[in-house]
Amino acid sequence: MKMTFRWFGEQHDTIRLEHIRQIPGVTGVVGALYDVPVGDVWPLEKILHLKRLVEDAGLQLEVIESVNVHEDIKLGAPTRDRYIENYRQSIRNLAKAGIKVICYNFMPVFDWLRSDLAKPLGDGSTVLYYDHAAIKDLDPMRLVEDVEQGANGFTLPGWEPERLKELKTLFEKYQGVDEEQLFANLKYFLEQIIPVCEEVDVKMAIHPDDPPWSVFGLPRIVTCERNLERILKLVDSPYNGLTLCSGALGANPENDVPAMIRRFGAIGRIHFAHVRNVRFIGEKSFHETSHLSSDGSLDLFEIMKAYHDIGFEGYLRPDHGRMIWGERGRPGYGLYDRALGIAYLNGLWEAIDKLAGWSAELARAEEGTFHRT
Repeated sequence: MKMTFRWFGEQHDTIRLEHIRQIPGVTGVVGALYDVPVGDVWPLEKILHLKRLVEDAGLQLEVIESVNVHEDIKLGAPTRDRYIENYRQSIRNLAKAGIKVICYNFMPVFDWLRSDLAKPLGDGSTVLYYDHAAIKDLDPMRLVEDVEQGANGFTLPGWEPERLKELKTLFEKYQGVDEEQLFANLKYFLEQIIPVCEEVDVKMAIHPDDPPWSVFGLPRIVTCERNLERILKLVDSPYNGLTLCSGALGANPENDVPAMIRRFGAIGRIHFAHVRNVRFIGEKSFHETSHLSSDGSLDLFEIMKAYHDIGFEGYLRPDHGRMIWGERGRPGYGLYDRALGIAYLNGLWEAIDKLAGWSAELARAEEGTFHRT
């Protein structure tokens, strides 16, 4: 695997590249351009500037998260072809800069949803928290205000002000879009961009819905194993793949994350891995935790073992972490707890790798003894 770390750029992140470089095992960062409006072409010169910054710090930039999909594409609006052509050109420009994977999502309106961006835990840390009952009874506009107040002055990915100021209009437009129509709109999008990806060798990796169920009556389709399989078959190409996020999919206890890793990894369709933990606190309610298995409801050992079992050589990063040690930054994206998460994931990987080696040696020794007797 290739261990990476999400970075929001010199103008949008409190974390410095030289600090990321000091985390053992990290080989690259996952970046993006946050000053390009959704739907516009990503300029090659800006991509190359970002690449130079990263490489000058001794790191690689091979994954982008994300080139956001314009809402008109998700809606299947008459204007979608213009935005799809811009997306195709952005893919070409990213390929010229050596980008190998684009992580994107197809979530209507909200890219991710939480009811609290800084829920205190017993150890004094704060975490992202989702309370379904609170969300269900909350006005979406009030939620936007709460998120803005809790963002510590940062623009959060998926919550860009220019998009959310049209929230009421967006909800009205989605009234006529159900899950089947959303699948059809995703298929149309993939049919237009995957040939370009095949031409320039850039893989698309769709991120699961977070959380993996409908919110505010909006359709959501990247939610479970059955739907992931369907999405891969919409355009059956190795360039149409997944960002397998343990936290997003794992928020639903019915989703068997290790089984999904083995199933879709075995056919080479996991291009990017997000690994994090969550703790269930009620039906459709959870808060995020440290990566440690015992702190949450997901077994990170089994998740990392699944990646090891499939011989995963792709890109992996720790996902959201706690805010600890007095750090103030973008909620879920502090330096310290994600660095601890990397140390934990690397430790699991090393142990699993050595156990596998010992098992293989033992099997060879037993086979030799059998033949001698």
